[in-house]
Amino acid sequence: MITFLVCLALLVAAYFTYGRYLERLCGADAGRPVPSAVSFDGVDYIPMPMWKTFLVQLLNIAGLGPIFGAVLGAAYGPVAFLWITFGGIFMGAAHDFIAGMISLRNNGASLPETVGTYLGNGVKQLMRVFSVGLMVLVGAVFLSQPASLIANRIDAPALSGIVFGDFSWLLLIVLGVILVYYIVATLLPVDKIIGRIYPVFGCALLFMALGILAVLLFSGKYTIPEFTSFRNQIADAARFPIVPMLFTTIACGAISGFHATQSPLMARCLGSERQARPVFYGAMISESIIALIWAAVAMAFWNGVGGLNAAIARDTLGEVLAGFVIFGVVACAITSGDTAFRSARLIVADFMGVEQRSLRKRICISVPLFAAGLVIIFCLPFQTMWSYFAWMNQTLAMVTLWMITAFLNRHGRNRWVGLIPATVMTYVCSSYVFVSPLMCGMRDRAAAYLLGGAVTLVLLIILIFKMRRDAKSLP
Repeated sequence: MITFLVCLALLVAAYFTYGRYLERLCGADAGRPVPSAVSFDGVDYIPMPMWKTFLVQLLNIAGLGPIFGAVLGAAYGPVAFLWITFGGIFMGAAHDFIAGMISLRNNGASLPETVGTYLGNGVKQLMRVFSVGLMVLVGAVFLSQPASLIANRIDAPALSGIVFGDFSWLLLIVLGVILVYYIVATLLPVDKIIGRIYPVFGCALLFMALGILAVLLFSGKYTIPEFTSFRNQIADAARFPIVPMLFTTIACGAISGFHATQSPLMARCLGSERQARPVFYGAMISESIIALIWAAVAMAFWNGVGGLNAAIARDTLGEVLAGFVIFGVVACAITSGDTAFRSARLIVADFMGVEQRSLRKRICISVPLFAAGLVIIFCLPFQTMWSYFAWMNQTLAMVTLWMITAFLNRHGRNRWVGLIPATVMTYVCSSYVFVSPLMCGMRDRAAAYLLGGAVTLVLLIILIFKMRRDAKSLP
């Protein structure tokens, strides 16, 4: 319990300390014009109140990550608490805040465009393809999983007993309903659906986490284990080492590249640069707290995901709140899936130079994206989708951190804020390629780590020389 409480206190304190330092580092200026005022279009560039942009940002970035990822990561033991806490403070929240600030300074530009500004045109072209692919994959994951959860909770044997391949008619119906919502939320102005229902879902997510926290702290029935060593407690520790597997399993609760694709959505809705810390840094710290709570739940009840769900939904919270918990989990996934497709639309529109005031043009861009998402759902099993999403997600975070480092370097500010996290995530992503059973899966772990280190060193040298050359070329 002490480890958990200390980590919780550190996360809260970080918002008022490290978050404020980053705000000064980036020179947030309340008087600087913001995209919502400069480029107002009534669709994506719309000013919204800060409390609303905070809740929308929280739901944008949350997804299944701080719940599903934290539960899976809890299998590694209390070391997960450390990754969520220090990863959230110094990597994830810094990543989200500075990436959001960069987008603000570039008129709400999507991530590939800002990456190109600081890392070059070649990286920009690569990131255009990579980020759109990740957004479609995220949309597919967050379409299939809430549909499966809802279908499994509905008692309709007449429908669920009829199957089409691996999909029951009931599941297909639920998929269709969620898909229709995704299409509408992707096409309509951001304040029409997302700006109205996200605050409600955001409050539900926070209330759910606080309710579970109260049960953990005050019921006296559960024990949260303490951190005593870095011992890997997962069942198959040889196959799933802490480095890099824990770092990709718990992503959204610590650091996630997906967040940097979502920040431009709210960068186009902020009323002032001074709102960036509560919206970007604050939302990520809140997500880390949610992930910390769910990791604690998993360790207190750990009996598999099914046992965890039963313990929380039935024994701990009681029948009245059981449906609310399920609602919160579903809401997290759905409210990240729709903005994943919306972000994909904006990324494509940005690099194709297609204005988005016209509904017809929004539809033309969106239809292929939804079609690709459906192909992924029907062709790939969930475990495969999640595993590749995990690596692509953290690779995107790595690239974003290098962009942040280049941004700080170009403006003569403390580049270590970006450089250290960027190097760590480069090693995580490169070593994952050689360690993961779904990729190279090398049995010689020492060789895998050595190769990961070699890739990291090469990238580090290349990017440092590039930043030095860029710095010399500036007036």
